[in-house]
Amino acid sequence: MTASAQEPSYDRASLKPGIVHIGLGNFHRAHMAVYLDDLFALDEGHDWAILGAGVRPADARMRDAMRGQDCLSTVIELDPKGPSARRIGSMIDFLPVEADNAALIKAMSQPEIRIVSLTVTEGGYFLNPQGGFDTTHPEIKADAANPHRTAFGAIIAALKARRAAGIPPFTVMSCDNLPGNGHVTHTTVTGLARLSDPAMADWIDANVAFPNGMVDRITPATGPLERALAGEFGQADDPVPVTCEPFRQWVLEDNFPQGRPALEKVGVTFTDQVHAFEMMKIRILNGGHAIIAYPSALMDLTLVHEAMADPLIRAFLTRLENDEILPHVPPVPGTNLGWYRDLIIDRFSNPRIADTTARLCLDGSNRQPKFIVPSIRDNLAAGTLPEGLILLSAFWCHYCAGQTDSGAPIPPNDPNWDDLQDRARRAKADPMAWLGMETVYGDLGQNAALRDRFAARLAEVARDGTAATLRRYLGL
Repeated sequence: MTASAQEPSYDRASLKPGIVHIGLGNFHRAHMAVYLDDLFALDEGHDWAILGAGVRPADARMRDAMRGQDCLSTVIELDPKGPSARRIGSMIDFLPVEADNAALIKAMSQPEIRIVSLTVTEGGYFLNPQGGFDTTHPEIKADAANPHRTAFGAIIAALKARRAAGIPPFTVMSCDNLPGNGHVTHTTVTGLARLSDPAMADWIDANVAFPNGMVDRITPATGPLERALAGEFGQADDPVPVTCEPFRQWVLEDNFPQGRPALEKVGVTFTDQVHAFEMMKIRILNGGHAIIAYPSALMDLTLVHEAMADPLIRAFLTRLENDEILPHVPPVPGTNLGWYRDLIIDRFSNPRIADTTARLCLDGSNRQPKFIVPSIRDNLAAGTLPEGLILLSAFWCHYCAGQTDSGAPIPPNDPNWDDLQDRARRAKADPMAWLGMETVYGDLGQNAALRDRFAARLAEVARDGTAATLRRYLGL
């Protein structure tokens, strides 16, 4: 018997746009769009509906898919007790996707649009390895010469139009998984503006709000299995259904000069301590993902919940969280860190999510310096050599050599894969070939104790394999 997806309980004809959102991927449709759907169901905030937007060819395909179903999204929550589905109606239109972004700029220039939000991925903010704005990126150089071809160029063009018309500026709200995402967005927007119009950059700096926010929900990619599951809820015609875990979290700075929807009524936390929530998530959740990723992949465990069912992987995660991560996470308002750790372990163990260890291993050269290396530094500053995190670095290095313990090849899984593979192979004889990556480790390779322990662990993994190394580390 086919179940039915729950339809919106409110009159969608009553909705009016208040937000333009750029980047209609799975995460946005399972996160921000769901919060707004919940709010509209309370008969609140009907003037805050979403206009979808995009700036890349894939966004045009998403527009066709969404407009073909009246901009409704099928969102399926994968609760371990059984899935449930709902149709999310908080987006009322999807703007044309054009090379010059004319329709997007026109929409953002309208006074009823008071928030422009983004999910353009962590790598979509044009940052250099030091975290500053990358003025040398080809897309940025092209936008500076022929403005408003990127999302950020379109935002600048719309802000110019509003300033000229005497309309107050909208708030720019990043919903990407970046530490200090508001600060990052501010850096990118003003950095791009400064290349062609320094006075406009100064005006944006003085007048436009960029609130920081922390977002969280595991949202797998959509494939045949997800589409088949949508069919079980009567949505076989939806080409872009979204699956997600039941848990979601959104923490925001309350910095919206032109107003905002009353999202606190549907579970959003407004606080001036977003950074504390961010650090908790980055160290415990994102760091936890990194901890299980590489040993699991080396042991040929392909699904995250399967990895969590392996006693060695689970024990490795638990020990590192307890001994080397939680002691260095500052207090978080209203949150018990032990409870949060247990929540993360439960989330990782959800068999319905079917998340892959390959996804967790992706882009380690970008993720390790954000999620793992700060915890290594905190341990060293406290006078402790972080044995488990050093072992994790050895697992990552061995993974990048390109072969699992069974001899199976590991396909390229990092933008810098060729360099990482070369370094990983040379590190067997010279650990500084790996620890010398300053963009990842900074000066940590100069710590003799860390360097010696890394070399010993790397040799151990290569000689005895991942499982035996874990047993020895865990004292089993």
